[in-house]
Amino acid sequence: MRLDKYLKVTRLIKRRTVANEACDAEKIVVNGKAARASYDVKVGDIIEINMGTKPLKVKVLSVTEHATKENAADNYTVVE
Repeated sequence: MRLDKYLKVTRLIKRRTVANEACDAEKIVVNGKAARASYDVKVGDIIEINMGTKPLKVKVLSVTEHATKENAADNYTVVE
């Protein structure tokens, strides 16, 4: 799954266009490297989101096409 879509599905970022723009501005880092919106997310990836005042670092646990509000957070775990 594309990185911008994963961020939207898991509700880490509310809109896919915002996720796409954040990737273009190099505010999203995957495994220590700035990632493009088209990056293919895999289980075990570490995603850092540097938007706002506090950076967020998560580890991908699963990749699903659809997630409800209740189970969206089950796709990742917060690191640090």
